Amino acid sequence: MQFRFIAPCHFGLEKTLSFEVKKAGGEDVEVADGKVCFSGDERVLVRANMSLSGAERVGILLARFKAVTFEQLFQGVKAVPIEQFVGKFDRFPIKGYSLKSKLSSVPACQKIIKKAMVERMRSVYKIGYFQETDTLYQFSFSILKDEVCFMLDTSGEGLHKRGYRRFSNAAPIKETLAAGIADIARVRGGDVVCDPFCGSGTLLIESAYKALNIAPCLNREFSAMSWSIIPRELWDEVRSELKEKERDCPDFKLYGFDIDPQAVKLTMENAEKAGVAKYLEVSCRDIADFTYPENASCILCNPPYGERLLDKEQAQRLYKIMGERMPVTDGKRIFVITPDEKFEEHFGSKADKNRKLYNGMLMCRLYQYGVPPLSVRRHDKVSNI
Repeated sequence: MQFRFIAPCHFGLEKTLSFEVKKAGGEDVEVADGKVCFSGDERVLVRANMSLSGAERVGILLARFKAVTFEQLFQGVKAVPIEQFVGKFDRFPIKGYSLKSKLSSVPACQKIIKKAMVERMRSVYKIGYFQETDTLYQFSFSILKDEVCFMLDTSGEGLHKRGYRRFSNAAPIKETLAAGIADIARVRGGDVVCDPFCGSGTLLIESAYKALNIAPCLNREFSAMSWSIIPRELWDEVRSELKEKERDCPDFKLYGFDIDPQAVKLTMENAEKAGVAKYLEVSCRDIADFTYPENASCILCNPPYGERLLDKEQAQRLYKIMGERMPVTDGKRIFVITPDEKFEEHFGSKADKNRKLYNGMLMCRLYQYGVPPLSVRRHDKVSNI
């Protein structure tokens, strides 16, 4: 069976995610703001859920249409053959959002969409009441500039829930964003990666997943695992395939530093849960005492900033210390994410490139140093997993 999928992501990571989608076997890839759409069968559905490190979730795109009235919304949803998935006793709740659209009331839209779904089910199953006690099929909608996207979620919990980070320090970076940064940094098996503000270790762990070709959601559950249309053995088969693709890289190394002893402990605990602790050395160290670890090639960090842990003046003093302790030298790639648009001024060096990214609702920039020009940058070929 062929499906059209939609994978939401952090704004700014769409292109990075599109490469992952192709690697997972997705076809007819379409990139838009905050999402990537693609086509594939049941195997692609399973592989996408397990292997897309930058996607927030994977949904089946059931319909896309314009609606400026509730009647248009009702008829657009009613035309969708949801009975291909939902049985007469199954659960089919609806959630969603609306932005910059005439149909701005989310509760009203939910009510209209649910009514349309029930009418459709009544016409198919010839019953008047639905108990909704069996398998869960979570539907969702988005309305952006009057365009409705009607979807069926396959993931369940968001795909940032890898399973290794039960606890975290204050204001951690999200796993999917950390994975995107590691992808942009082109972390590979020969790298020595360092995070001088390691927090709960997310940037380091996601870097390890990239270098070692570990599918980030290999060991968790997904909503679609309970669906009868997808054989249970397919999940086991794809999991085994992905496991076989993992690699051991003896030259790969992770270093984490943090001023907080609890953060150091948490980073190691999370790395152990993630299965990458053998590559990691972590210790308590102030940024004022930072020196590059031996052979360090890639530095990734999410330093404290005004809206997060420090006031703005403290954060800017911190950036100045970073500039003094983290000189931009040949052979080292440095990636710093911060919302402070004057970061370069305080760091004391203009970035080779900066990229706009969103950390939650906060607009940030990823400042990149030591990045070679595109014409001489090494590109890995995209191949199907």
